Amino acid sequence: MAKMKAYSLSEMENKYIGKKGTKERDEYEYELRMDLLGQMIRTTRKEKNLTQEKLGKLIGVHKSQISKLENNANSATIETIIRVFKALKAEINFNVVLDNTKLEIA
Repeated sequence: MAKMKAYSLSEMENKYIGKKGTKERDEYEYELRMDLLGQMIRTTRKEKNLTQEKLGKLIGVHKSQISKLENNANSATIETIIRVFKALKAEINFNVVLDNTKLEIA
């Protein structure tokens, strides 16, 4: 009986999505990060016993905008995402690397 080869997630991503640094891979990784961000917002909102409507009122947007944010965070501006996390009383930190210099924004 032939032994099946096992592939790592990285190998599968390289093969089916594209190698790191390619446009396709960059888009995939961006979408993945935005999905995770939306899930974090939903989880935190629920832990704080807030409805989408209540959270929307706290930051001055409609419930539908919170729903879109939770389901596809790339549809929101950075400003809106920051307002959401501030309303959820979450600590916000951004790391930006420019020309090999790391900038931290808190």
